[in-house]
Amino acid sequence: MASSSSFSSASNSQYCPRWKYNVFLNFRGKDTRRNFTSHLYQGLKDRGIFTFLDDERLEDGDSISEELVKAIEESQVSIIVFSKNYATSRWCLNELVKIMECKEKENGQTVIPVFYYVDPSHVRNQSKSFAKAFVKHESRYKYDVEGMHKVQGWRNALTAAADLKGYDIRDGIESEKIQQIIDHISSKFCKSARSLSYLQDIVGINAHLEKLKSLLQIEINDVRIVGIWGIGGIGKTTIAKAIFDTLSHQFKAACFLANVKENAEKNQLHSLQNTLLSELLGKKDDYVYNEYNGKCMIQSRLCSMKVLIVLDDIDHDDHLDYLAGDVGWFGNGSRVIVTTRNRQLIEKDDAIYEVPTLLDHEAMQLFNQHAFKKEVPDECFKKFSLEVVNHAKGLPLALKVWGSLLHKKGLTQWRRTIHQIMKNSNSEIVEKLKISYDGLEPEEQKIFLDIACFFRRHGRKKVMQIVESYDSGAEYILDVLIEKSLVFISEYDRIEMHDLIEDMGKYIVKMQKDSGKPSRLWNVEDFKDVMVGNMLHIK
Repeated sequence: MASSSSFSSASNSQYCPRWKYNVFLNFRGKDTRRNFTSHLYQGLKDRGIFTFLDDERLEDGDSISEELVKAIEESQVSIIVFSKNYATSRWCLNELVKIMECKEKENGQTVIPVFYYVDPSHVRNQSKSFAKAFVKHESRYKYDVEGMHKVQGWRNALTAAADLKGYDIRDGIESEKIQQIIDHISSKFCKSARSLSYLQDIVGINAHLEKLKSLLQIEINDVRIVGIWGIGGIGKTTIAKAIFDTLSHQFKAACFLANVKENAEKNQLHSLQNTLLSELLGKKDDYVYNEYNGKCMIQSRLCSMKVLIVLDDIDHDDHLDYLAGDVGWFGNGSRVIVTTRNRQLIEKDDAIYEVPTLLDHEAMQLFNQHAFKKEVPDECFKKFSLEVVNHAKGLPLALKVWGSLLHKKGLTQWRRTIHQIMKNSNSEIVEKLKISYDGLEPEEQKIFLDIACFFRRHGRKKVMQIVESYDSGAEYILDVLIEKSLVFISEYDRIEMHDLIEDMGKYIVKMQKDSGKPSRLWNVEDFKDVMVGNMLHIK
């Protein structure tokens, strides 16, 4: 496609990213108003697709009205109906230039050409009836430099539009083609509506989205990588999916690569590279057979494309290196979002969004969603709900799991279940949080368990003195645990961790004890059991 400078601008109005219309119809009224275009418009209208159709178009002016310019800018899809005498209308050609200008800004607008009994090559090359029309245009402006520049802009716009994927009416029955176009548009907007409707049910999502948008700054035409960082169960993937669904329409292509860590373990990295390329290039294929070729292919094929990429759950340098190794791999305006538990994987120059736990009222709202669904909770459950919410400390995963666990249970079952929650956190949550532990090196696991069992809330300096007595790399390991969101340093320089992270550490030690290999004792009863067992063994 030609660059935006090659199109003669019909207006300087700026593009508006909020769609007022679903579809804008561009057509030659004398050719198709009373047949094809009217049937297409009625079909779109019947499907509830808000379509702009200019009933009062004069089609003989040198410029289009501000109203039409605004309508084009505010339409998510433009359908261009190329007919035999289309190019004779300067009005149609000016609309076309504006449509292609908006598309070139890559803000998510789609252009669909329809070739109404004309050969696409005639449009592309301005031959046959299109050639005749341009003879008249060039004759009209032959002594006008600005006018000839406008004519060249029309030619460029026709060529670019004819290269797009569209519909050739000559290939089938007209009524069936109209139905295909309507189905295509309808499915596009149904998908969009479905993909965003779920956002209203995600507690606290608006604050997350606003913060991320401020970091992404998509209005700036550079390439950026933004990290979403936090502990397991905090909602990183949910937030990434929400921002992806919200913004993807503003990019030429978009790909959400889910579960990178898990998929990288199951398959080789070049398999993920092929998935990325297939999604962004719009054609499924085995583009590469090793990750080294994949790096070159991603850069060569995507360097001029404005893309949105989400790499969900990365936990190794290779994941970023081979999938989005450099901002130069992608075209201007591109954004790469990564979710991770390990802050070290995000470059110092890249923006980081540290996902906070839910506020108290948000935590209660999320818990109620899962514990009571759409029902209004009875007042007698309020006290117990507060106990669970307080214990969850704003962690979405805990609130969802525990809320679901208590759903449709009576008051007696609530008392019994909450007692178990307080005594020993639900294993489903612990198992999901345990993913962070499994990713540690053996020495890192050892010190993590020591902190979880003995040193939480103790002063950093004192703990380091103790731990360094048996592991000289304690300071480095502490930094690793901080980077992986397993511990943090409080404002009073104490070593801290989320309650559920502590529960997870103690759960792991309990599993070791149950298997006959207790590694740590912090509970008096457990200590007695071990001592008695040892005495009996000695006897």
